[in-house]
Amino acid sequence: MFSTTCKYAIRAILYLAVHTSDKNKVGVDEIAETLSVPKHFLAKILQQLTKNNLAASSKGRYGGFYLTDKQKSSTILPIIESIDGPATLEGCVLGLPDCSNMNPCSFHHEISKFRSQLMDTLGKETIEETAIRMKVNNFKM
Repeated sequence: MFSTTCKYAIRAILYLAVHTSDKNKVGVDEIAETLSVPKHFLAKILQQLTKNNLAASSKGRYGGFYLTDKQKSSTILPIIESIDGPATLEGCVLGLPDCSNMNPCSFHHEISKFRSQLMDTLGKETIEETAIRMKVNNFKM
């Protein structure tokens, strides 16, 4: 459903939520190695997330990436919108350009129900809550 870039972005944000704070930052090397993600690709993703204020970074000897408390209290939905675009969860599942409520494809009404539930779920739980739940359940991010 989401692009590989978006999946990497979500995983990186969850990693930052668990392992960082304003005082404890991590470098792209550590994140890339831990998540088994290509370093240069992840660096570009993290730059985009930082540019969109979904992650934070600082330069220098003790620099790196981290999440602020405000960023941890956000949801995963803005990450998806930032990386894959706001229409990601809105377009026709079959890719038909004219699919709409007035001109539905054969899946339109069923997918609309699912899409609403997914948007609701992604918009409720904070990044911090998701990260904690994943850590408690020993999910590898």
